[in-house]
Amino acid sequence: MQMSFHLDTSSLLRQPNRHRSADPAAPQRPQKVVIVGAGFGGLAVARALGNSVIDVTVIDRRNHNLFQPLLYQVATAALSPADISEPIRRSLGRYRNIKVVLAEVTGVDTAARTVLVDHGVPIPYDRLVIATGSEYNYFGHDEWRAIAPGLKTIHEARQIRHRLLLAFERAELSQDPEEKKALLTSVIIGGGPTGVEMAGAIAELGRFMITRDFRRLSPEHFRVLLLEAGPRILAAFPEDLTDYATRSLAGLGVEVMTGRRVESITAGSVIVGGETIRTANVIWGAGVKASPAARWFGIEGKAGGRIPIDPDLRITGLPDVFALGDTALGLGEDGKPLPALAQVAKQQGQYLGHALRQELLEGKKPAPFRFHNRGNTAVIGRNAAIFDFGRWRLKGYVAWLLWALVHVYLLVNFEKRILVTVQWIWRYLTRQRGARLIDENATAYRATREEGA
Repeated sequence: MQMSFHLDTSSLLRQPNRHRSADPAAPQRPQKVVIVGAGFGGLAVARALGNSVIDVTVIDRRNHNLFQPLLYQVATAALSPADISEPIRRSLGRYRNIKVVLAEVTGVDTAARTVLVDHGVPIPYDRLVIATGSEYNYFGHDEWRAIAPGLKTIHEARQIRHRLLLAFERAELSQDPEEKKALLTSVIIGGGPTGVEMAGAIAELGRFMITRDFRRLSPEHFRVLLLEAGPRILAAFPEDLTDYATRSLAGLGVEVMTGRRVESITAGSVIVGGETIRTANVIWGAGVKASPAARWFGIEGKAGGRIPIDPDLRITGLPDVFALGDTALGLGEDGKPLPALAQVAKQQGQYLGHALRQELLEGKKPAPFRFHNRGNTAVIGRNAAIFDFGRWRLKGYVAWLLWALVHVYLLVNFEKRILVTVQWIWRYLTRQRGARLIDENATAYRATREEGA
C-alpha cells in the first residue's frame, strides 16, 4: 500500500517567533522619538526625521507654531496672527510617521522612559528631545506680568495691540491734556532687539495715526520711552551699530533712557530712578529665562535655568535625552554659551534630526554640533536696521532690506512668504496698518486700570 505524507507548513509560519530578536536580520520594533515643543528647533528635528521608519511624536501645549521674530508686528497692527503662525498638524501633515499631540507636559519618568502629560496616558520614548524654548524673566516680580506683557505668544501680542489702539480711542475722547499724555505714553522695558523693534514700531504707528486718523490728538501728546538698565541698548552688538540705532530711534521720537532700572510697575504708572511716569501701555522685553524643563529631570538649570548639554546635544548624564534651543546651555567653539537665537535652535534641530537618523537607523555616532553664525540683526524702523556678521557690518537701508529678505525666507512656508511680502510692500507704499482691530470686549483692560487707580 502506498502511503503519502503532506506536511502543512502554513500553520508553522503563522506561529509567533519567540526568538525573532535573536536574528539580527529580522525586523525590529520602530524606534520612538518624542519631541516636546514645536518651535524652530522642535520642527527642524521633526522634519529631518520625516518619512523615515522612526516613530515620531511631537507634543506641544499650543496647536500652532509661531514665528516669534515678527510677533512685534502683530502687536503693532502691521500683521495678523495667521500671517506668522500655522497649525502644527499642517506643518507636519505630509510626514506619515509623525504624530502630533496637543497636551502640556508635566514631567518625565526617565526610568520608565515615558513623558507625563496633563491628560491621557504617559507617552513612551526611546529618545526624547526637549525643545521647550524660553519665557520672559521678571526677576522676582511675576506680579508685573499681567500689567507689562512680553512678546512670546499670540495672546500677548493681541493684548498689547488691544491696549495700544484702545488708548488712542480713549485719548481722542478725553478732555484732560494730562490724561491724553498718559494714555499715549508707551514704556518699553528692555533695550534688546525686541525692545528696540517694539519702540520703533510703536513710534511709527502712533505718528501715522495721529497725523491721519485722530483729529483731536497732536504729536506733543504722544511719547515712547525705551528703558534699559545697562549702559547702552543692544549690548550684544558693536558700539557703532548701537550708536546708529540710538540715533535712528531718536529720529522717530523715541526717548532712550539707559542706566535706568525699573523700581515699580502699576496699572497706570512706572517708577524708574525715583521718577513716576504715567502710562497706559507697558511692554516687557528685559530678559528671558529657560522654560522650567530642567526640573523634570531634577537638574539645577544654569545661566537663566538652561539645561547643560554635551557637544552632541545630549543632556549631561542622560544618554537618551537631548535638549536644544533656548532651554539648553550649549557652548560654542570659543567656550561661551550659545545665544538664545532662532538660528541656533534651527541649526541644532537640523543637526539633531540627522544625528538621530544615523544613530537609530545606521548605528553611527555623529560628530559634535557646530554653530555657524549667520549674523545678528535688529530692525529699528522704516529703512533702518543693523546687521552684525562679525567681520563686517551693515546699517541703514541695505541692512533693512536684507533683514526683510531673511525674515521672509525663514517663514514657515511659501504661502506665508507671499502674504507677508505683499503686505509689507503695500504698507511701505501707503504706510497703512491693516490689522488695527480692537476686541469689542474691553472688560479686561478696564478692570486692570481700575485696580491700579
